[in-house]
Order: sequence, then structure tokens, then C-alpha cells
Amino acid sequence: MPSRDSDDEKPGRTVMGVAGRDKVSFAREQRRTPNPAEKRLWGALRGQRLGVKFRRQHPIGDFVLDFYWKEKRLAVEVDGGVHEDQADYDEWRDAQLAAHDIRTLRLTDAEVLEDLARVVEMIKSALRERG
Repeated sequence: MPSRDSDDEKPGRTVMGVAGRDKVSFAREQRRTPNPAEKRLWGALRGQRLGVKFRRQHPIGDFVLDFYWKEKRLAVEVDGGVHEDQADYDEWRDAQLAAHDIRTLRLTDAEVLEDLARVVEMIKSALRERG
């Protein structure tokens, strides 16, 4: 994963808002205080309910991934309203992860809260693609 001082770092951005902070502590804090969409999705993913083990708020390199299937390198990100203003950063971040063979599936809070069954089917499809 790129370091904060690498040349391909997006200028003027902190990495997931955790630059200068311990990512493991940040991830633990995020696990303790999930937003409603993340909490709902975790209920559908935890305990290998889809046949694979997802990790929640998993630190990897310079990033903290909302949900991560380590064996097949699939990240599932649940994007709230803040992501509307940071589309360029999200695209850059996904490219950084893709350079390390980590595929990112992006979902919105609204998708998770309004149609969890459809979201689970989207994740299952991504699992089959990575399987």
C-alpha cells in the first residue's frame, strides 16, 4: 500500500481522515460506533452468513475498509453523504486498492437502509466474481 509520503498520494487529502492517527485504534472506534447502514449490513455479513468471513473496519495499508473479505481481496464500502463531495478521492482510493488487487464494491447508505436484500445479492454477485 502506498505510504503517506508516496508520490501517488492525492495532495491535500488525509487518508480516510486518520493521517497521523493509529489506524488500528481508529478501526476499533469505528467498530464500536457504526452508522445505521454499516450496522445493518454487518448484521447480514457477520458470522459467515454469506459463506465467507468478512472483517469489519479492517485496516490495510493507509486505509480502513468498511468490510473486507481477505481471502479474495474484496472490499465493501458503505458511503454516506460525505462521499458526494469526495468522488475524486474515492476514485483515487479505489485505484490504489486495485493496484494491490483489492476490488472495491461501493454502496450508498440509502441502498443498504432501503433495500438490504438487493445489496446482499450485489455482494453475493461480487463474491462469485472473486471466487
